[in-house]
Amino acid sequence: MKPVVWIDAVGLTRRQIDASTPHLESLAARGALAPMQGILPGVTLSAQATMLTGEPPSRHGCVGNGWYWRELGEAWLWRQANAQILAPTLYERAAERDPNFRAAKLFWWFNVGARVHWSLTPKPFYPADGRKLLDVDGQPDAFVARAKEDHGSFPFFDFWGPKAGLPSSRWITDVALDLVERERPTLTMVYLPHLDYDHQRFGPDDPRSKRAVVELDRLIGELVAGADAVGAETVVVSEYGIEAASQPVHINRALREAGLLGVRATPVGEVLDPARSRAFAVADHQIAHVYVLDPAARDEARRVVAGLPGVAEVLEDGALEAAGLAHARSGELVAVAAKGAWFTYYHWLDDANAPDFARTVDIHRKPGYDPCELFVDPALKFPALRVAQRLARKKLGLRYLMDVIPLDASLVGGTHGRLADDLDDGPVFLSSGGWDVLGGEPEGDAVRMTSVAGRVLELLSR
Repeated sequence: MKPVVWIDAVGLTRRQIDASTPHLESLAARGALAPMQGILPGVTLSAQATMLTGEPPSRHGCVGNGWYWRELGEAWLWRQANAQILAPTLYERAAERDPNFRAAKLFWWFNVGARVHWSLTPKPFYPADGRKLLDVDGQPDAFVARAKEDHGSFPFFDFWGPKAGLPSSRWITDVALDLVERERPTLTMVYLPHLDYDHQRFGPDDPRSKRAVVELDRLIGELVAGADAVGAETVVVSEYGIEAASQPVHINRALREAGLLGVRATPVGEVLDPARSRAFAVADHQIAHVYVLDPAARDEARRVVAGLPGVAEVLEDGALEAAGLAHARSGELVAVAAKGAWFTYYHWLDDANAPDFARTVDIHRKPGYDPCELFVDPALKFPALRVAQRLARKKLGLRYLMDVIPLDASLVGGTHGRLADDLDDGPVFLSSGGWDVLGGEPEGDAVRMTSVAGRVLELLSR
């Protein structure tokens, strides 16, 4: 098989590839470039599962970055298990074709339990005393240990949270370059996250966001050079494009005010309680799965959601099938935001009753996505001092709460999830190999996201 380095450059669009990105332009000139026809929802887990399997969410089951697990009665997001994908993946299919196939999966999602030879993924662990210890995990153990020994600890605070930025992509790139040179995997999957951060903080047109594109281009240039040095082809994809955000939509507050959503009052704030709810939403950027637990409440839930400013449409039944989202994990209703609008997960009506985790970076406990985790609360007078105090408690082995995240959704500058109005503002596909080795030119003006797995397999099979 022909070796391939497959880069997921989160948030990259066709429109961003120009004279300011010479490495991406050079890659396109020698091979192939086209915008990609995205899927609904345009979010990380759904898009990655589609590119890995060639199937829509209705087939692979990853209907968002998380969903309501009906059998458990809980909403969970950002789970890592590869078994969540209910269709065969590209690396499983390639291994069946060639027993010598060896894959590396560096920070792509669905890493735990993936049938690959090398893997790295962010995976903190939680001692019994309530602490959270940041770390990465993967296989084999010697590879994980070498990555940390050669490149230092993974810069976890640069991977997500108010400090998130370039160092996370830099570290992943360095590990990938070493692995490609030393081990020569057949397929090396590399996830570069940092473009996503400033685009969500400030919007895609902010100078800081444009600078992040230039930084990404330099890293991709290094990875292309590393691939070329070992005779590997390079593929670059993205999961979605990011548009300017202007309107948060508090969907769960509306359902609560309508008497459909129930909460449990606890000593540390109100938490969403599906058992007390007739309907509630798992908010995920510009998509919200609305789970109607009482069938008699469906008409009322639809009326409430459809009437909210910032909601473009509410999908159900046949419309869900047409959108590729008809799956048991989906909500009975799926709300799609209008351009510039996005859904918060907020279920409390008074910030004084917000749960304690709302003001922290806590991607697993929150029953929805929270882009405010990219900010430090501007209302804090001395945020650096507050962080220092919390870290001091951590170092002393004491319990602490890093409560520095704002509850002001209007701070968010960029969002994604709905289908882009213009293909040039959606996801993108590039390859060092031309269309003749990628299974043929795209049908129409864009590469279908469901065709990516097949195209990468074609490249590998050369």
